[in-house]
Amino acid sequence: MESRIPEHHPLRRLFGALTEKSFTEKLGWPDLNVTGYVSNLLVEFTRTDQLYRIRNRQGDRVDTVADLLFESEVLLEAQSLDREPDVHRHIGDFTLFMAGLFPEYLRRLKTAGLIYHKDFLVDYMKTGKRSYGIVAQLHERESTDESPLFRKLSENFELCVTGLGFVRTDLDRMQDPTYRKAKDLLLN
Repeated sequence: MESRIPEHHPLRRLFGALTEKSFTEKLGWPDLNVTGYVSNLLVEFTRTDQLYRIRNRQGDRVDTVADLLFESEVLLEAQSLDREPDVHRHIGDFTLFMAGLFPEYLRRLKTAGLIYHKDFLVDYMKTGKRSYGIVAQLHERESTDESPLFRKLSENFELCVTGLGFVRTDLDRMQDPTYRKAKDLLLN
């Protein structure tokens, strides 16, 4: 994922600290490769051009998981295997981000009768897990160092979603006026 947010930006420190705390303290999983990847994902997805960075062959933005899956199939048929890891990585990233930070959006997709939405029948958990697994396999074939990371993301997808849920809780708490008052009192 190409970074457009500077390395020393405050968001990187914030998301890095929250992710490491959530994964290490609350989940008991102190894997710096995973927490680094997930915190970088949070930073990069603060920009909607990164959240919706995959384009179809017509150059249009792909903004549903169903369309991302279709795009991955088109790539296979066209034998455009150079883009396949990027599309599957994005599917894993997108589903992880949405399931972890915005579970209410996924519940609304399933319960509000939004059958017109393309992702109505998509299981974000299974799809994300599968896509990271595909990325791991593709990296194994090419003997790259990234294969173990994507294997962990695939095998522990649900745990990563839970970790992001803790990050979301911390972010929500930080916006609470009571928390801000206490922080101001303690730090001033």
